[in-house]
Amino acid sequence: MPELRKDPITGTWVIISEERRKRPKYYQIVVDKDISTPEHCPFCPGNEAMTPPETFALRPGNPAANSTGWDLRVVPNKFPALRVEGQLRKSGEGFYDKISGIGAHEVLIDTPRHGHTWFDGDETVIRNTLLAARARVLDLKKDTRFKYIMVFKNFGPTAGASLSHSHSQLIALPVVPLRVQEEIEGARAHFERKERCIFCDIIQYESETDRRLLMENEHFIVLAPYAPRFSFELAVYPKRHEPAFESTPDHELAGLSAILTETLGRVGRLLNRPDYNLIIHNAPCRNSVGDFFHWHIEFMPVLARVAGFEWGTGFYINPISPEESVQELKAV
Repeated sequence: MPELRKDPITGTWVIISEERRKRPKYYQIVVDKDISTPEHCPFCPGNEAMTPPETFALRPGNPAANSTGWDLRVVPNKFPALRVEGQLRKSGEGFYDKISGIGAHEVLIDTPRHGHTWFDGDETVIRNTLLAARARVLDLKKDTRFKYIMVFKNFGPTAGASLSHSHSQLIALPVVPLRVQEEIEGARAHFERKERCIFCDIIQYESETDRRLLMENEHFIVLAPYAPRFSFELAVYPKRHEPAFESTPDHELAGLSAILTETLGRVGRLLNRPDYNLIIHNAPCRNSVGDFFHWHIEFMPVLARVAGFEWGTGFYINPISPEESVQELKAV
C-alpha cells in the first residue's frame, strides 16, 4: 500500500509508492522517443485487455465496455501512485506524520490513433479529453476522502511520459498539495487587500497592455506569465471567474479546446514539437475559495533541465523574456 509522508520542515508531502517502481525503465533516463508499435501498445484499439477495466469512455454507437470502437477511454493506472482501495488513516512515526496512500490514479487515453498528438490540430481530441476530465473529477469529488484532484498531461520522455501514445492523467489526493495551498493563500491575501480576484486582475491588465498576450477568444485568454520560470511558459485563463474546472459548461470547453489547439500549433511549429507538461490548477474539492480563486492551466515546454541552482534556491533562470517569447509565437 502506498503512503504519504510529510516533510516536517517544509510541510511538503511525498508519495512513497513501490508500485511505480514496476514501470518499465523506471530508473533509466530516457532520451529517445518511445518506439512501441500499435501491436504492443496497451493504449491502442484491440489491446483493451492490456489495461485495467475502463472507468469512463466515449463510444459512438455505444459498443460494449472494454471493447474497440471508442474515441476516448479512461482507465486506472496500471502502476498507480495511490490506490482507491482501503481506509484513510493518519498516523505518526516518532514526530513524523504520514497518511495511508489512498487516492485515485487514472489515465485518459486521448485518442485511438497511435501516432496522433495534440500538436496535430484535431480540436475534437482535445475537447474529448476535457469532457472526460470534467466527468471524472465530478465523479471522484463524491468520495469525501479526496481533498484535491489534479489533471495533467506529460508529453514526451523528458516530460515524464513513459508511453508515446497520447494520454493525460488524473490523480486524486487525500491532502491539498503545498504548492496549491501557497497559490490559494496568495490569492486570498490579494482579495483581502483589494476585494478583487488576482487572476481577474491579471486578465484585465494583460488584455489592456497586450505585452504578454498571445491570443484570446470569447471565453479564454492565453498569455506568458510576468515571471515565467521556463522558456515559453504559458498560462491559459477562463475569462469568466470560476474556481472549479469541473463547473465549466460544454460551450466554454469547446472554446478552450479551440484555443489550446491553436496554441499547441504555434508552439509545435516554432519549437519543433517539444516535450511539455500541461497542468490544470483547480480549486480543492471542498474548500470555499469561490471569491478569490480562479482555475487555470499551466503549459511548460521542456527546453532545459532544472539543475542545482534551481533546486537549491527555488530561483529559476529563464534565458528569454515573456515579452519576447510571445512575439516569437505570434510571428509563427
